[in-house]
Amino acid sequence: MIPARYKTIMDEIAGRIREGVLPPGTQLPTVRALMKQHGIALATASRIYRELETIGLVVGETGRGTFVRDTSLPRGLGLEQHPVRFGAVDLTFNYPSLPGQAEMLRDGLRTIAASGDLDALLHSAPQGGRAHERQTAARHLRNRGIRVGGEQVLIVNGAQQGLAVTVMGLLNPGDVLAVDALTYPGMKRLAQTHRLDLEAVPHTVEGMDLEYLAALCKRRPVRAVYAMPTMHNPLGTVMAEPSRARLAELAGKHDFLVIEDGAYAFLAEPAPKPVFTYAPERTVYVSGLSKSVASGLRVGFVAAPLALVPALEGAIRVSTWNTPTLTVALGCHWIEAGLVDELEDRKRKDARLRQSLARRVLRGCDVKAHRASYYLWLTLPEDLRADRVAAGLEREGVLVTTAQPFAATPSAPHALRLAIGSISHEALEDALVKVRRAVLG
Repeated sequence: MIPARYKTIMDEIAGRIREGVLPPGTQLPTVRALMKQHGIALATASRIYRELETIGLVVGETGRGTFVRDTSLPRGLGLEQHPVRFGAVDLTFNYPSLPGQAEMLRDGLRTIAASGDLDALLHSAPQGGRAHERQTAARHLRNRGIRVGGEQVLIVNGAQQGLAVTVMGLLNPGDVLAVDALTYPGMKRLAQTHRLDLEAVPHTVEGMDLEYLAALCKRRPVRAVYAMPTMHNPLGTVMAEPSRARLAELAGKHDFLVIEDGAYAFLAEPAPKPVFTYAPERTVYVSGLSKSVASGLRVGFVAAPLALVPALEGAIRVSTWNTPTLTVALGCHWIEAGLVDELEDRKRKDARLRQSLARRVLRGCDVKAHRASYYLWLTLPEDLRADRVAAGLEREGVLVTTAQPFAATPSAPHALRLAIGSISHEALEDALVKVRRAVLG
């Protein structure tokens, strides 16, 4: 088949979608039906649907077929930040903030301004932070069950950069990275950018299916496993201690690295010991202050085996060089003054109240969440499509995230992830009422 013929068929289908002749949710002919209809090869028909999906006009679902996507919904919603129209309620991102934090910032800046060595903040810090600040970060990580010296802790520009320097410094293109079938979108994007080979592992009621992972390791050379054992995002599960020990055992047996994401772990209290404590020689633990303190305070922490620290420092050097000294000084001051502990405790209580509110408003809906989580997972009834529900809610002034950004599999379940930590309780209740109406009618 000549390329012009292929383009003609693809442009014809795309035009019918854009003109509304094929409305959102329309099921397109099967690949074989398209092949017979136009007299083209099976590979060509598959390519047409694949490229229509790439440009965001259709979505393929394993076992169901290919459907017209609702193009009024911004592509990547919930992963890419986009301008929020005036008056819209954003349930896509969490920026938890509590009353009084602005005054804390004012007091913290005054304290820093009155410090004896202010000139030091005008100079670059070593990659990973200054020695006394790394010790402060190490003391903070004891709250998460991580007990290491400052020489094993690196300070970075938020947990996302912690993940980025881990991937950049310790993995190579083509390495196999195992992740949950539903996982953090930021890690998906990192894997794509660094050309890692993603393998999706099914998720059980308490976390990653470790028997599936064990079988996968026998089939493929898994180089690393990315996990969120404490407060999984988006499902809110907490892995039990025996499973954490089992994951560490598999890491030793199959020689893979565990990348443990603890960004939301502060919300689970008490929590099982981190995987890091079971396999300290092959686990990198990443967390930060963006959720527990403030999103604008881009301070993250990476705890790693001593042998891996030079490679991580090298990745920091070639990416951002270092973390701004003023921001780090402020974060460390708040840690030492006990303010981070206070904020984490207050935010755990706030998250519980928000979850209680959400469960009350969303009664009758299929909701999964931890009782102290700042997000929840809402599985839709079989007759509803996530993109259409999200687009309808956007027209009502409520932004939500579909499952698509979180799915590490070719098709995503029809579900919504709602971030409930960034707006007032009153605005949250009003928004959730609209969500319930959109789901249950």
